[in-house]
Amino acid sequence: MDVYKLKSGTLKQVESKPFALEREIQNLVESNTEEIFGLEFVASELSVGDYRLDTLAYDRESSCFVIIEYKKGHSYSVIDQGYSYLSTMLQKKADFILEYNETREDNLKRGEVDWGSSRVIFVAPSFNSYQKHSVNFKDVPFELWEIKRFDDDTIVLNQHRTTSRESIVSPPIVDTNNSSLGEKKSTVKSHTIDEMLSKTSAECRDLWNAIYEYFDNLEDTRIKVTRDYVSILKGKKTICYNYLRKNQILIEVSRGTQKSDGTLSRGYFNFNDPDHLAIENDWTWKNGDKGKVYQFKVKDTSKIDYLLYLLKQKYDAI
Repeated sequence: MDVYKLKSGTLKQVESKPFALEREIQNLVESNTEEIFGLEFVASELSVGDYRLDTLAYDRESSCFVIIEYKKGHSYSVIDQGYSYLSTMLQKKADFILEYNETREDNLKRGEVDWGSSRVIFVAPSFNSYQKHSVNFKDVPFELWEIKRFDDDTIVLNQHRTTSRESIVSPPIVDTNNSSLGEKKSTVKSHTIDEMLSKTSAECRDLWNAIYEYFDNLEDTRIKVTRDYVSILKGKKTICYNYLRKNQILIEVSRGTQKSDGTLSRGYFNFNDPDHLAIENDWTWKNGDKGKVYQFKVKDTSKIDYLLYLLKQKYDAI
């Protein structure tokens, strides 16, 4: 990747400034975990079982733990190492919960974690073709992020994204902690939008496709599929949460909080809603109070133009 600096109408190439040590990358990411990945930093160099994990983070939106590993060379398999770490996580759930609660001073319970959404992020200056092809499936629980530094201290991160529609069945991972009669097997499985849509009506599928197509044409948007819902994001910030039910889609948009003294949270949001489609309700997020949200219960595309008009307001406010 070539990076240039524009000065007086002339481009001047910015030279790369390679990282000398993995630890440099680790320090940079751990100091900016929220900014880079939208994750909560939990612990560094965490020893669990036979492994030492570089970084442990928590994805509050997906209610799952994320392991981050840093690399300088290419002499390793992301598949072997990734599944070894995920297997350890499923066998040592209590260790991860304890580490989170002690570090974050929170009270996270095992049942609140979506263990099936657990994933491993690999961060390195580059990946070879074998490593990229090994994760070239739509549902593997691994992410590859290339990081580069330049002379003017510009940092560039680029995620290797697969365009494959092919699926791979994740290998079963023995979970001995939850076994009552012999071994019980758990599988780390990425959730897919196709799986969710298969359980909805044709009207809901048309509705979702209209919503997705609209936001897919806007700048810097993407979807994130979790166990319970699909969120639409602008950058790292969520526009709305979409719960795909059998005969309707429940759409929730975070408004923010208002304290008893009238103080508003950062980014507090109000809709301009002349038709009163948004219904204000008190709602508590799984792992912490997110304040009030607007809720829409929509069954078909009859009000799609007005719905998109409302959701675009949230997009513009981010």
